[in-house]
Amino acid sequence: MVDREAGGEDRKRYYVSVQAGQILEDPQAAAYELEISMNEQEHIKLREMFDELSSMDEAEMFHFTHHPYGTASNAEMNAGYDELIQRIYKQLYEYGTDTTKRHIESMQLL
Repeated sequence: MVDREAGGEDRKRYYVSVQAGQILEDPQAAAYELEISMNEQEHIKLREMFDELSSMDEAEMFHFTHHPYGTASNAEMNAGYDELIQRIYKQLYEYGTDTTKRHIESMQLL
């Protein structure tokens, strides 16, 4: 589905799974939690945040596997992750359908 925004830029419907880090165009492709509408630039920005989240997960796993008594505490490692999750949900709320917005509000993340 393609919508037009005021500036004439096309917005497409996407189906998002935060847990899986996926932004899907086909709602039948995989399980998703949220439905949003974005233009291409917004899609790229959200994809970059999901990539950053994935990299952060990998770095955290590497850190605690190789440095079980490492220099960074759980709280320090989690603070960056939590801040990124907050940014992602803020963007999803902004782009979300009414149902998506209600769902995010019910999660009390913003």
